[in-house]
Amino acid sequence: MQASASLGRIREPSGTVPILRCLGRKMGLSPSSRRAKSGRKRNCRGCHAFTLVEVLVVIAIVAVLVALLLPAVQAARESARRTQCANNLKQIGIACLNYHDSFRIFPSGYIASKPYPVTTPGWGWAALLLPMMEQRNLHQAIEFQLPIEHPSNTAVSTIVSGYLCPSDEVNAESFLLTDPNGDPVVRAAPASYAASVGDDSSEADAKIGNGVFYRNSATRLAQISDGTSHTTLIGDRAWALTNGIWAGAPQAAMTRAGSQNPWPNATASAPVLTLVHNNWINILTDSDGGLDDFSSLHVEGVNLLFADGSVHFIHSIVTDGPERRAFWALGTRSAGDLIDGVEY
Repeated sequence: MQASASLGRIREPSGTVPILRCLGRKMGLSPSSRRAKSGRKRNCRGCHAFTLVEVLVVIAIVAVLVALLLPAVQAARESARRTQCANNLKQIGIACLNYHDSFRIFPSGYIASKPYPVTTPGWGWAALLLPMMEQRNLHQAIEFQLPIEHPSNTAVSTIVSGYLCPSDEVNAESFLLTDPNGDPVVRAAPASYAASVGDDSSEADAKIGNGVFYRNSATRLAQISDGTSHTTLIGDRAWALTNGIWAGAPQAAMTRAGSQNPWPNATASAPVLTLVHNNWINILTDSDGGLDDFSSLHVEGVNLLFADGSVHFIHSIVTDGPERRAFWALGTRSAGDLIDGVEY
């Protein structure tokens, strides 16, 4: 027995191994506990990892949510822009009525002191309204006795935010107007609004119109016998489709198509820079580029100011029919025509 015990003692490991085991037990680091802790650590790392498939699924879900939300966000932004545009026109309407209170007439479509078709000096309704648009300093900087294109009238290149639609894609600065030969006429600031000369029978560059604004017009409220709530004054005419200005009709200047007009070579005479007629709304199939028609980058329509100071949104009119004829009637001041067929 003793020999066996001695043999057992002889077989007992010697050196540092028993000491390490002893220290490990005191520190709670037995082989089994180390294996357990190592296993838990591996399991913990496994819980927080994502496979490639899971990442791709998450990305796909986020993409679907963005695709669903983006149109709603864009629609909300456009609604806000359209409201701001309507507010711009309301301010223009107040300015028109204040002008009428002061002078007993609405401002002229544009002022011409030379025989027709010369447009000199050419100052338009928007330039005449400047004091009523809180732009008195700009108004005083203009020499109205001189033509728009005179070198002294550099003020016409000044941007007026109240004449720009928030939805329109407009130059951030003035742009160069040219004559039919492409020679420079004047640099002028852009505008997103134009005034109506009347219905389709009244051309924007004609000597007279059956609406409120035209060459040397001097329309009084009492002359709007069709009713101020049934007569349009001013509305959207997108600069992105027709490069208009607020100054008026500079002599020999050409109205040209905007960058988004499908008829890039379409042109018109100087009065179309600031005047339109009630015919189409957002027409893109007319070979004249729709330069003398109301247009906008709003969704399916334009904001229009009426003679009573109200602003209404009227949907696009791109086909002939009762709606188009009713829109003609909204352009006249005293024709006694019916407006059935158009909602506003």
